Amino acid sequence: METNILREIFFDENQHWDRFEKKHGRKIRPIVRKEVEKFRNCGNPKNGFKLFVCEGCHDVRRVPYRCKGRFCTTCSVGETEEWSRLLEHEVFQVNHRHIILTIDEGLRDVFLKHRKLLKEFMDEGARFIREYFEKKHKVNPGIIVGLHTFGSRINFNPHLHLLVTMGGMKQNGEWKTYDFLPFEMLRKQWQTIVLKLIRRLLTEEEKKEVQRLLQKAYSANGEGFYVHAPKQKGNIKAQLAYIGRYIRRPAIALGRIEEYDGQFVTFRYKDKTDGQEKTETVTVEEFIARLIRHIPDEQFKTIRYYGVYARRVKNLCKKVLSAWQKTVKRWIVKAKHVLRRRTWREKMINYAGKDPMVCPKCECYYEYKGEACLKDGQLTVAFAVCDLSRRCLERMIEDLTGVKKEKGKEKSQSITRQFPKETREERSRQICLFDVS
Repeated sequence: METNILREIFFDENQHWDRFEKKHGRKIRPIVRKEVEKFRNCGNPKNGFKLFVCEGCHDVRRVPYRCKGRFCTTCSVGETEEWSRLLEHEVFQVNHRHIILTIDEGLRDVFLKHRKLLKEFMDEGARFIREYFEKKHKVNPGIIVGLHTFGSRINFNPHLHLLVTMGGMKQNGEWKTYDFLPFEMLRKQWQTIVLKLIRRLLTEEEKKEVQRLLQKAYSANGEGFYVHAPKQKGNIKAQLAYIGRYIRRPAIALGRIEEYDGQFVTFRYKDKTDGQEKTETVTVEEFIARLIRHIPDEQFKTIRYYGVYARRVKNLCKKVLSAWQKTVKRWIVKAKHVLRRRTWREKMINYAGKDPMVCPKCECYYEYKGEACLKDGQLTVAFAVCDLSRRCLERMIEDLTGVKKEKGKEKSQSITRQFPKETREERSRQICLFDVS
């Protein structure tokens, strides 16, 4: 039984995705097809797997490759947690403000139809905040911008989430702090920036089509577009971890999907107008259409860095700031802090609370024996620690594909480790490995 309800909605016996793809054809962006297919095959051992064997009871464990796709719920959750963990250590250990920049509801379809606007939309949001700080406080802040294209009802609602330092670096490397943002005053400025952005990037023909929407967005928002910047309380690292997860979160969490009966999907959402939690039921076709809109274009970065967090100047800013801190004996940032991404094992221990490399039967450790991967569309042995492990992998491949290896066929060219002559105990262990299918 499928445990991932989103995969069930897309790919169960009703074949909703295949029908949707056949019905809408060329209207579907190529990147959407690519990401959905990656999601379909995520965790399928026919696309590759690693082989582990318990050193005690010889239990065999086959761990399939993951797709690491931008649409896959399983992979995105792990990546979100990892990015948030790295973020709280990479940024300066100062107070930050979570700023939200929105647009008028009538302009959402303009950004949906002209997705080329989204990159400039992010750049303008960062420039808008940065210029305010440079003019008002004469400092260069650190800004991380995350683009959300979704609202609580999975509708297309592009808006920006900014993580901004409550302070900035002067030209001499000194750090200046502040804690006030007149976001009510900034609303009108943000409105002007968005409207000018659309007029600047669209062609004359395209501007004629949206002119009425632009005029309505200006007249209907006398105070400007909504800008929100709540103060953050508590531990700095806890703030950063929470905001980091929020910035990178997926369009819908699986826990919000309450029911799927084969034809309709019911999900929960929080109504921003009254703050109440409500449910909505839509057809599967409508649900899929809403969801795939939020798959970003190929190579499009939904998170970007500006100011002293810009990748080109970040290390230099750290050095300059660190030198100033030593003179005044203040430690805002650790310039030599070294981080690395956690391994799959470390992630599973943190997430599930138990070591995936410990056998649940005898509590001995699993040993890595090799792996198989796709080569020219065929599942082949990529690596094996010994000949017996290779034969075991080949048997697994035969079971998965139903294609037996022909006699006399050349052996795989993958490199085999050379070990000293096995002891009787090791030989017995390998025989047990070979006998287990």
